[in-house]
Amino acid sequence: MRPLLPEPDLSERIHDSVLEAICSGELKAGARITQEDLAQKFGVSRQPVLQAMMLLRREGFLIETGRKGVCVAPLDLQKARNLYIVRGALDGVAARLAAARYTPELAHRGRLLLDVGRRAIKSGNVQAVIEADIDFHLFIYEASGNPLIGETAQPHWQHLRRVMAAAISGHDRRASVWDEHETILKTLEAGDAAAAEALCRHHVEKMADILVSRLKDVISQAA
Repeated sequence: MRPLLPEPDLSERIHDSVLEAICSGELKAGARITQEDLAQKFGVSRQPVLQAMMLLRREGFLIETGRKGVCVAPLDLQKARNLYIVRGALDGVAARLAAARYTPELAHRGRLLLDVGRRAIKSGNVQAVIEADIDFHLFIYEASGNPLIGETAQPHWQHLRRVMAAAISGHDRRASVWDEHETILKTLEAGDAAAAEALCRHHVEKMADILVSRLKDVISQAA
């Protein structure tokens, strides 16, 4: 986390920087956070830091810990499962709608995203893998033509990023994920709405089982 230059949206920028550190795993669950430490790291006064921390608490990334002040919220298995249940429903609806309006231009963009994802897997860069995966699913939301799907999912994506960062390792290539993504795109290109919805739901449910199971191991090891 680098010092930031003062700007009107300084608290928002501090919020985004701390959030990125939490979601990437740089700041682990239970890590203590103080206004003084953050103000020093960012080279700012305590006021914008306080505003950023208040927002992070409301979003569920920081929690009060009594006399110890504030710390990074623990990873919660049931919350992770709930997030994937919601995402599965949204992904399924988005795929069904996208299949009815999938254009050659969208097909081209989808294939480009497949290439990005496969390259990320080969690189072993966890953050690149996560970003490519998120970009793929956001593309399906956009292709649906219903902006409310993306808007509904938006508050949950950072929590999902955190789960993925904790559960995926650099040695986990997960090439099969992108094989499934390719199959989903083929159903969209074929205009098969029912198959696209079913595949997306199954894909998300499968990933939920895998990642929640790994997250359980991570939490147990940290205990």
